[in-house]
Amino acid sequence: MRILAVDYGQKRIGLALSDETGTLAKPLYIIPHVSRVVDAAQVAERAAAHGAGRIVIGVSYYEDGMLNTAGHSAARFADALRQQTDLAVVLWDESLTTQDARAARMAMGASRKQRSGHLDEVAAALLLQNYLDAQSHSQNP
Repeated sequence: MRILAVDYGQKRIGLALSDETGTLAKPLYIIPHVSRVVDAAQVAERAAAHGAGRIVIGVSYYEDGMLNTAGHSAARFADALRQQTDLAVVLWDESLTTQDARAARMAMGASRKQRSGHLDEVAAALLLQNYLDAQSHSQNP
């Protein structure tokens, strides 16, 4: 089953998609933010177009485990998305995915200029890979 991941932001929404085996994640693309309802409709449409069976949305937390401001925004987006699709919508901790995406670009030898671009779809792929790996470990302890 393919899984679509969403890195929901105030300006851009990064999307990533798993392979059919649910093993590998790859960056898909970025959707510009319009409004929560329009964004949810676009994500639901993309999930259907790519044959996704589940949608994972990254949320972030304060150190005490409570949702931070961005996490609350992503959770509200998840609620809007649930009204647009019958697919399962799962919230997943996305802490530090953008920083990890930047570090991954550095490790691949990207120039400073290349690293300064938008990382939303790469962050979504890292989020999704983290989710896929956790699911794999829970099924194969």
